[in-house]
Amino acid sequence: MGAIAKQILDDQEKLVLQDDGAVKNDQGTVQFDQIQVDYCHITAPIAGRLGLRLVDPGNVVQSSGTTTLAVITQLDPITVIFTVPEDSLGPVESRLRKKATLAVDAFDRTAQRKIASGKLLALDNQIDTTTGTVKGRSLFDNKNDALFPNQFVNTRLLVNTLHGVTLVPASAIQQNGQASFVYVIQNNVAQMRSIKPGVTDGGLTQVDGINPGDVVANSGFDKLQDKVAVVTSNQVSTKPAAASPSGSSAP
Repeated sequence: MGAIAKQILDDQEKLVLQDDGAVKNDQGTVQFDQIQVDYCHITAPIAGRLGLRLVDPGNVVQSSGTTTLAVITQLDPITVIFTVPEDSLGPVESRLRKKATLAVDAFDRTAQRKIASGKLLALDNQIDTTTGTVKGRSLFDNKNDALFPNQFVNTRLLVNTLHGVTLVPASAIQQNGQASFVYVIQNNVAQMRSIKPGVTDGGLTQVDGINPGDVVANSGFDKLQDKVAVVTSNQVSTKPAAASPSGSSAP
């Protein structure tokens, strides 16, 4: 039976532990070098569009300095800042308290071409007393890059949809001080009818005070007499109307 002294066994065990320690020390050195290599590459924390470089090759850049190499702007998703008149804030907040998702459409500078559709993300916590408006932030999925950072757009916020209301052309509504009225044509006779206008969308205004099918005058108001000849009739219609206060915005 073979045997060795306990001192020799202890020495060999300590040598094994010493070699394990050397291996771990070398592993630590490798990991440290890998981190240093990672520091040689700049990785952006977000995906987006990289702006023009702010430094040139040969410039001295220090890790402790404040020099900015370039600016990255996130494009997808992107947010748009717009304003809501304080008079329209009540209906908007009422819908938000009901956990409703309010749609926001972004139009070009002429407000004729729709660029993208998104949703209201949040409202600011105070009204700007100089303009009487409150800021809102809307979120857009900008997968086709239709919206560009700092681009000026016009926004339309859809607050509510009214069903079964009476609509007339906005140009048919006349004002007499604070009162609103239209001229209703019955049997070729123009009659003034008081109305209560509501929201306006797409050139049509929701009104109370007249019935669907009534013919209203839409032009030549200064020439109206007791007897009129109806050339073109604008039939009052009943269909959904969008209650949508709108405002200009710049992201």
